Amino acid sequence: MPKLKTNKSIRKRFKVTKNGKVLSPKSKRRHMMADRSSKMKRQSRGWHVVDKTDAHRVKKSLPYG
Repeated sequence: MPKLKTNKSIRKRFKVTKNGKVLSPKSKRRHMMADRSSKMKRQSRGWHVVDKTDAHRVKKSLPYG
């Protein structure tokens, strides 16, 4: 059976934890940051857990993740 291909664009955007949770970086951090409050900028740092309904699709694209 041939090897499965990893979707490279998804690999760059998501990561899978040891326990199988899918993490993604928080959104709204690219531009127009001067208009946002300090609280919103601070809370949008780091990673957040993807909902399990979407995590299934991400894991399918990362067969060896």
